[in-house]
This record gives sequence, C-alpha cells and structure tokens, in this order.
Amino acid sequence: MDRVALVTGGSRGVGAATVLALVRRGVDVAFTYRSRRRRAEQVVARAAACGRDVLPVQCDLTDLPATRRMLAEIGCWRARVDVLVLNASGGLEQDLAAADPDYPMRINRDAQVALVEMARPVLASDATVVLVTSHWAHLYGRVPQLPAYEPVARSKHAGESALRELLADSGARLIVVTGDLVEGTVTPKLLERVSRGLVDRRQREAGRLPTADDMGEAIAAAALDPTLPSGHTVAVGADPSSLLGPG
Repeated sequence: MDRVALVTGGSRGVGAATVLALVRRGVDVAFTYRSRRRRAEQVVARAAACGRDVLPVQCDLTDLPATRRMLAEIGCWRARVDVLVLNASGGLEQDLAAADPDYPMRINRDAQVALVEMARPVLASDATVVLVTSHWAHLYGRVPQLPAYEPVARSKHAGESALRELLADSGARLIVVTGDLVEGTVTPKLLERVSRGLVDRRQREAGRLPTADDMGEAIAAAALDPTLPSGHTVAVGADPSSLLGPG
C-alpha cells in the first residue's frame, strides 16, 4: 500500500522542499498553505514530475474549524496518513504579533497539539509525527536568544515539550528535526532586519549553513527511517551543542 504524508506549511521553503523530498521517495503528499494559492500550485507542478499524487489544502492552523475541514478533505482523499510533518510555524510576522501577542504560542504550541489530536482518526496506528524546529528553540533556556526570536523559540520549545508528552506511549512515533539558520528562507531574512550581520556571524561560527533542500531531505529521510526510535532528534547543520559555548 502506498504511503501518505501530510506536511503543514508546504508551499515554500523547508515545507516545499519536504513535499518534494517525500514524493521523490514514492510518497503521496497532502500539504497545507495559508493563503498563497499560486505558490502552492508551483509546488504541485514540480511534484507532478515524480508521478505521485499531491493535494494542496488552504488552511490557517490557528483556526480550529478550518483545521477540521482540512482534515476532512484529506480523509476523503486518502483513508489514512502515515507521516505527519509539523513544519508550519510563525511568530516573526510583525502584523500578526502586533495584533495578537499570544500568536507565537497559538501557532507553535497550541495549533500543533490540536492538529495531532484532531488528526488521530486519519493517522495510521503506527504513524510517524515529525516536528520541525530550530536549534535555538530545541535548546531554549540553555542558550542565549536573539530578542526578536525569543517568543518564537519559547513557543516552539513549549510545543516540542507538549508533543513529547502527548505522544509518549501513544503508538505513534515522534521524530524531532532541528535546524540551524536555514539559508535563503524567511526566518533569517526577518531576523537580519533587526540584527544586522546575523547570517554572516552564524556562517563564521557554524561553517556552511543548511539549505531548505538539506532540511527537506533530512526530514523525509527521518520520517521514513523505521530504525529511529520515538523521541529521536535529528540535527541539520552545525551540532546544536555548538550554541552552548565552551565547557
């Protein structure tokens, strides 16, 4: 039976790279996007060359009724989902953060937990859930934070902790994929606006920064690797411990 995946935030960056990495591995993929239909259609067009079925679904994951409708649409498309990749995140958007200071926690913790809980009817009993995070979020509380990124790191760390607890002994497998600054994606671009020279400094510290394609390949490989135990963490780019400093 063909494998099926759901990738959140799959219309650009790491999410789009993950969709393409999965279809290259023979997986049919549904993915969510928040608003930009044309960008989602471009991902579908690129995936079509791999001969797999790809379903884009518009959904704001902080809107719970919309999330239920999205899952219902996917349930009509396929009977079950084998891999759920939690890639969509946020908190650096100035308009959303200004309107709702709690937005980072709502998208990075509450929406992630709610999606996993609501997806249970369509998830395979042995499904793999992959949480995509950053080194700064994964090690939150142990490493210095950029002030502009702190609410994001704090909320993503809270989401990781909540998912580890939620999925413990559930039958589903949780894999965490943590990345360094990902070259060419929106996060370093937004952070660069408030911390000039950030990307250059991190490149000097870490060496080559990972690309979205590097992240997508690592996520797809981890999701489909049955030897990785639940709770396992995959690091992409420099080792996260490099942020801890000497000693």
